[in-house]
Amino acid sequence: MAVPAETFTVETSALAARLDTFLRARFPAVSRGTLQRLIIRGHIRVNGRLVKPTHAPHAGEQIEVSWPDATPAAAQPEEIPLAILFEDKHLLVLDKPPGIVVHPAAGHSAGTLVNALLHHCAGQLSGIGGVARPGIVHRLDQETSGCLVVAKTDAAHLALAEQFAGRTVEKIYQALLCGVLPENAGDIRAAIARHPTERKRMAVTAAGKGRDAWTSYAVTERHPAATLVAATIHTGRTHQIRVHFTHLGHPVVGDAVYGVKQNKKFTATTGVTAARQMLHAGSIAFTHPQTKKLVKCVAPLPEDFRTVLKQLRATAPPARR
Repeated sequence: MAVPAETFTVETSALAARLDTFLRARFPAVSRGTLQRLIIRGHIRVNGRLVKPTHAPHAGEQIEVSWPDATPAAAQPEEIPLAILFEDKHLLVLDKPPGIVVHPAAGHSAGTLVNALLHHCAGQLSGIGGVARPGIVHRLDQETSGCLVVAKTDAAHLALAEQFAGRTVEKIYQALLCGVLPENAGDIRAAIARHPTERKRMAVTAAGKGRDAWTSYAVTERHPAATLVAATIHTGRTHQIRVHFTHLGHPVVGDAVYGVKQNKKFTATTGVTAARQMLHAGSIAFTHPQTKKLVKCVAPLPEDFRTVLKQLRATAPPARR
């Protein structure tokens, strides 16, 4: 069911901002491109009239947003098993296995989580932006496992996206890092932006040249050539944990994009090879958009992650903090 039309008043003039950018902050679940299309097609009006995405919002203007009915998704439903940690008529939380792609894309038109959700939800899907699709509010890399939140309704999607944007969702990851991390706990506050020359990578940038990013961590297990940490991300930047720990000189074990040299050293020292990045979204906690109760889900470490830890422990007993 689509979200009903809503009207609100601009409280403060944003002369230096565009309407699409202004609305992106209010509706973080909707991409800027989608908002631009909605403005151009007349689904978003200012004082009842058509405007361009470049319109600068002025104090006192009335903005009306009419969410269009969802059109069928291009992806096809597929009966793929899902590990569900929580589900009701508003949302569900999945334990995503490593290796599965979230959204269909070039080279991955089938076998994705979207295909599985289209089958499982049987039409009960978020349609924010006018496309019927599972409302995956946040993302996990293909090789990252663990907790993933999906909204079934537009209202739930918008409410959950506001919590993610407002940094009120608790997301704790388990990450196995190359080498010996010197501190038992700490904070990494370093802006992240697209790598200047390698467009598939992200990188820490100088202050003011990227988006702020904040990761805190606590060591849970130490090995002679690796460190297991619980990492909490307070912001949700692309590849955030992977980039932040690479910045410290301790990339995630098995990461084929960041820290290749350190991973070769890890394997040479331990004899252990990880088939994928040892990064797992172990738990997530948020306020249910309808009941207002706390929802907390925990996903156990997958077998491949446990196997790598078992091999390390067999080499030398782990040291706790």
